[in-house]
Amino acid sequence: MLVRTAALISALAAFPAAGAPVLEQPIDCVLGETCYIQNYVDSDPSEKWSDFACGGLSYDGHKGTDFALPTHSDIQRGVDVLAAAAGTVVGTRDGMADAILTPDQLDSVNGRECGNGVAIDHGDGWVTQYCHMKRGSILVTKGDSVATGAPLGQVGLSGKTQFPHVHMSLRHDGQVIDPFAPTRSGADCSTEPQETLWKDDPGYVAGGIIRLGFATEVPSFDDVKSGAAGMDSLSEDDPALVLFVQAFGSRTVDEISIEINGPDGFRVTYLGDVEKPKVLYFRAAGKKRPPNGWARGTYRGAVTLIRDGQAYATEEKTLKRN
Repeated sequence: MLVRTAALISALAAFPAAGAPVLEQPIDCVLGETCYIQNYVDSDPSEKWSDFACGGLSYDGHKGTDFALPTHSDIQRGVDVLAAAAGTVVGTRDGMADAILTPDQLDSVNGRECGNGVAIDHGDGWVTQYCHMKRGSILVTKGDSVATGAPLGQVGLSGKTQFPHVHMSLRHDGQVIDPFAPTRSGADCSTEPQETLWKDDPGYVAGGIIRLGFATEVPSFDDVKSGAAGMDSLSEDDPALVLFVQAFGSRTVDEISIEINGPDGFRVTYLGDVEKPKVLYFRAAGKKRPPNGWARGTYRGAVTLIRDGQAYATEEKTLKRN
């Protein structure tokens, strides 16, 4: 799904701060395939924001790392949230609905922005918290001892959130610590290799492709995000053939290339600029049905994200007309 950018953060040995836990991935998925990191801790104390690698994958005051699922429909298949390190459960919440929060509903989660979640004490002042979990999925209670990798519940859409993910925050004596850059402070950021609290450093992906899909018209962004957009086969009389891409982490220097090639010389080409940085976005390109209908065969779609003239993410998808 995602292609990791070459020239960014490489892994180092886990940072051995005093009593600091060594963290494992807090979600049961494959990064770059079935999940991705949407946001990192905000390293800029001003009203601006920056992630630890000087990128824009954060927002003002963001205090954790967001491990996200591609679509809202992925919630239904049940993706486990896992304890990032061994410890004792010191708090849980369940019962909040899974729903996209609209601006007029913010007051309804005041003081409960985390939604359904779990907090784990790892000793020596270190605590992890896991937010936005699925209602009714919490598996642990206060006082339970949990091992590293133990299931805590499932990814949901509860609390103050717009997309399905687990927000994992790390604190030491009440202060937010970025596990990707635990020795950083203030507005420091760097693309140089650095210490990390991760056992297996997830690395840093500055943006990429979440998913591709074919459709018979340009879908709405809501249908793209929910997973409702997309089809598995093409019929002779379908009105159009469109390839859409859902992506994250765009910059103003980015371009998007969309191509479709098919039988009888069918071809679609699109190259467009990204107008401004966006956390989540989508693009689509296609053509109407030919006069004689869609020819039998395989239609191949490809999307390439380009930054500063260099391709940094690419993905392909095929569709058949039998």
